[in-house]
Amino acid sequence: MTTAFVLGGGGVLGAVEVGMLRALFERGITPDLVLGTSVGALNGAMVARDPTLDSLERLTELWRGASENSREVYGDRALRTVRRAVATGTHIYSAKPLKKRLAEELGEITFEELPVRFQVCAASIERAAEHWFETGRVVDAVVASAAVPGLLPPAKVGEEHFLDGGIVNSVPLGRAVQLGATTVYVLQVGRIDRPLTVPRRPWEVARVSFEIARRHRFARELAELPPGVEAHVLPARGTSTRDDTLLGTRDFSTVLQRIEETYDASVAYLDGLDARP
Repeated sequence: MTTAFVLGGGGVLGAVEVGMLRALFERGITPDLVLGTSVGALNGAMVARDPTLDSLERLTELWRGASENSREVYGDRALRTVRRAVATGTHIYSAKPLKKRLAEELGEITFEELPVRFQVCAASIERAAEHWFETGRVVDAVVASAAVPGLLPPAKVGEEHFLDGGIVNSVPLGRAVQLGATTVYVLQVGRIDRPLTVPRRPWEVARVSFEIARRHRFARELAELPPGVEAHVLPARGTSTRDDTLLGTRDFSTVLQRIEETYDASVAYLDGLDARP
């Protein structure tokens, strides 16, 4: 049997995945395969490098640091972001702070050197296709997977350019099944269950359209699981519709609370699985 952890995208809400991981590791549930998209790629890289509770302590510290100083993530003041948006026409933040932070944590480690098989999803611009990184430098893949359109610039890896993996596969359950997983733990950020409302502003149209597309794909893959494959969708807590707004994407103030609330919910969920006849 092969156990896979599937870590979905969701920006700042990715903090909840830390609570889920803690609950899993405390019960001795460890992965043979880790798949990550966007912020899930960042969390997944830390776990694939060190699939123990020690890695979660470090991951929690990283999220705590982001909550205390969000400039570690974005790196810029408001005026500079406006200037960059005007100058580039494509993005408002620099990718340098993210690259620097990832390099400090992961260095030059490659996929081949990781103790756990790890793959990262990104969207290829030139091929207009889903791309899975499984070789080469992990930092490059994570930066590509987290290149949120409009917020960060497209990431160049080799001769190809990439955008956020959430565009093509936000919660890659089907990929885990394709690679032979028989037990899949889905670590998602809570948006797949949140009711959508009719958009009233131009930017809301884009968000709602994206949510429909990604939720539809995940629901279809969940419904089409082949016999012998079991998927467990861990519960996210501490999220709300406010998190779907532009301001919500930068709100790191409740990171630790979200981690703890999701940890408690995941413990209860896993206890329920253990109690099944």
